[in-house]
Amino acid sequence: MALALVLTTISPDVGGVLVRGEKGTAKSTIVRALASVLPPIEVVAGDRFSSDPRDPAPLSPDGPFAADAATESRPVRLVELPVGATEDRVLGSLHLERALSEGRAEYEPGLLARAHRGILYVDEVNLLHDHLVDLLLDAAAMGRSTVERDGVSVEHAAHFVLVGTMNPEEGELRPQLLDRFGLTVEVAAPRDPAARVEVVRRRMAFDRDPDAFAASYADAERTLTDRIQAAQALVGDVVLSDAALLKIAEVCAAFDVDGMRADLVIARTAAAHAAWHGRTAVTREDIRAAARLALPHRRRRNPFDAPGLDEELLDQVLGDPEPDPEPEPPTPDREPGADAEDAGAADGSGPEPSASGSDPTEPADGPADGAADPQAAPAQDPSTEQPEQPTPPAPPAPAPLGAGDDATTTVAAGAPYRTRLFAVRGVGSGESGRRSRAVTETGRRIGARPGTRGPVHVTETVRTAAPHQLARGRTGGPLRFLPQDLRVADREGHESNLVLFCVDASGSMAARRRMEQVKTAILSLLLDAYQRRDKVGLVTFRGQEAELVLPPTRSVDIAARRLDALPAGGRTPLAEGLLEAARVVELERVRDPRRRPLLVLVTDGRATAGADPVGRSRAVAEGLARAGLATLVVDCENGPFRLGLARVLADHLRADHVPVAEVTASVLTAAVNERVA
Repeated sequence: MALALVLTTISPDVGGVLVRGEKGTAKSTIVRALASVLPPIEVVAGDRFSSDPRDPAPLSPDGPFAADAATESRPVRLVELPVGATEDRVLGSLHLERALSEGRAEYEPGLLARAHRGILYVDEVNLLHDHLVDLLLDAAAMGRSTVERDGVSVEHAAHFVLVGTMNPEEGELRPQLLDRFGLTVEVAAPRDPAARVEVVRRRMAFDRDPDAFAASYADAERTLTDRIQAAQALVGDVVLSDAALLKIAEVCAAFDVDGMRADLVIARTAAAHAAWHGRTAVTREDIRAAARLALPHRRRRNPFDAPGLDEELLDQVLGDPEPDPEPEPPTPDREPGADAEDAGAADGSGPEPSASGSDPTEPADGPADGAADPQAAPAQDPSTEQPEQPTPPAPPAPAPLGAGDDATTTVAAGAPYRTRLFAVRGVGSGESGRRSRAVTETGRRIGARPGTRGPVHVTETVRTAAPHQLARGRTGGPLRFLPQDLRVADREGHESNLVLFCVDASGSMAARRRMEQVKTAILSLLLDAYQRRDKVGLVTFRGQEAELVLPPTRSVDIAARRLDALPAGGRTPLAEGLLEAARVVELERVRDPRRRPLLVLVTDGRATAGADPVGRSRAVAEGLARAGLATLVVDCENGPFRLGLARVLADHLRADHVPVAEVTASVLTAAVNERVA
């Protein structure tokens, strides 16, 4: 992770770093520490947009600047973008106070302007709202930010290193944003007890005396800053030979990545890696290190694929020979090949701390996470390889979810397919998404209302205040406003929804091999929900109880794993299944009262578990109907003799009843589409 962060600051064109990992692994800590070890930058004095004095035509609204304009040196900024930030805070907007009090239209810069020539850090980037993701995509692609809103028309430069951290358990990134990150790393807590003890020891030492702890690493940080500065000066002189470029193209072709961005990122990262080690020619090890950082997140063909890299294939493509780099004269203080022999030795680009792990700021050293997944480890500095740590025994595989004494079969889902768009009727007010019509904070303006929360509708605010100016004593100058004049914009966009499946997983379902089709349908709808920002959940009932197998989520990786382990068999506790579904819906209503749910009950209507199973099931169904829960009953009963119990159940639920001869994935998805559209 540290190596990836350093390389992207040496060559900002690499495109930033995405850090994926479990909670409690200091992802945010190391990113926030990055800015303090970066060399300062020169900017035009007084310019709010951090223009480079060497740029002949800086894109700054504060310009143009004189050729001999004063300059100043300042540290690199680390700008944090909160997941709940508003659009005007990110882009910037009209300076409302001056517009209303002085009548002047003045632009107030946002976070993108502040992050120019710095680092834009998004913690929990996978939870960022879609409209903010779109803004980042535009700025990252064009290197500038364009603001056209509220009577303001401004364009300014926005070159920044985008760094994001995320926990995959909370959902995945959109493919477009994922591809914008040049590099990605997987981090995990070390499994080596000695390394864990060292982490705790350092943390406790910091808590006792933060100043003394920081002072003990001041020399190491200065050394690291000098090395980064030297690499930044050298990277422009690094030569990428035709043989090296061909090898990069072969690697990308072998891993079947989309587009050409991977080739560019690997080339730039390999050059930065060579400069980091004081070389002026790219070697095989530089390409290998770059590929390990640039390819894992680009191999994913769909959201169900886990990120990773086949390193055996990478070594096979790279081969043994070097891609013909330019020869370098040996340095007098070391023998050729010393990099491979002396871990942590100086490599000619400046002094380095020892390889003992005592310097947490050295990317190639530090406590080794050797017990973590080797695919999850960042590319190691070839001159500072650590001794291999013993691999701990793998934890025992968990039992299938819901497995019990009456578990009979576990059926895997088929390949997911593309579903048609379905939308809930009417206009809601839920979380911004891409499915149903709703009044949201983004979208087209359809009107205005009094209030203080939300984007200000300047035109309507002025229009409301204008008729009262004479009564307020205005004879000239700016308009006079009162708090009751303020109007905020009503916008119509799209919301996300919750589709909760309540599936009969009893023996009758397993006997007719229906679970495979049901699982495939749920996975397909989950994939569609991932693309449209919906939530999907799964409740199953079998034996004597119901179980929440998949809590409402957008994390398709976790969904796929849990659905594959879903068993089927035993009796049918229908009432317990309905009660558990109602509990999940009520809990989601507390968490987000604006999200509209749809319960999809997949059953043949039989109730065979517990005392008076039929009467109890009907009583629970009538209670759900009185609560107003929108429900769709998919009737799984087939064969020449049918009892029609599912239709009776649908009547008690006041739900739509869909008779299905066989619960195939295509028929089930079509039934859901018809119900909610």
